[in-house]
Amino acid sequence: MPNKLKPPLPYDFLPEVPAFTVTSVDIADGKMLTKAQLFNGLGVSGDNLSPNLSWSGFPSETQSFAITCFDPDAPTGSGFWHWVLFDVPATVTSLPTGAGSNDMAGLPEHAIHARNDFGTKDFAGAAPPIGDSEHRYVFAVHALDVESLGLDSDASPAFVGFNITFHTIARGLIVPVYAR
Repeated sequence: MPNKLKPPLPYDFLPEVPAFTVTSVDIADGKMLTKAQLFNGLGVSGDNLSPNLSWSGFPSETQSFAITCFDPDAPTGSGFWHWVLFDVPATVTSLPTGAGSNDMAGLPEHAIHARNDFGTKDFAGAAPPIGDSEHRYVFAVHALDVESLGLDSDASPAFVGFNITFHTIARGLIVPVYAR
């Protein structure tokens, strides 16, 4: 019989780092995502907009940020990356709604999108299978100790995550949910 308990968050297995505050006008911990953050395709009619995110309380020695969205509940055996953004300058402390679009219009200069698990270089909204239990969408802002990860947009989400892990000095999370 399969275990129906939710697995731990992916960061529970990584070295512990201090936490800082991440807020949003679009999403909240434990609250259902709205149409704005849902995928547009695969039977989902969402707007595919990355949420507004703002952060504060990170270490003064922060050199850059990475922003990720990961679904640990995807029925893949390895979760699902919805957003992988890195090399965000340390002077940036918020992103507007929709900044994760593939035209890069809402992003600061030098920020890089790696491809998500849909294969696109942008934010890809939630699209869990119909009838699946509630999925958690872990939006993380990682404070890094380097100005650049030295990677390009063709790096896989796992490889970017590997590099993020070894340069993270603090992390803030918001974890909304969605099911259909």
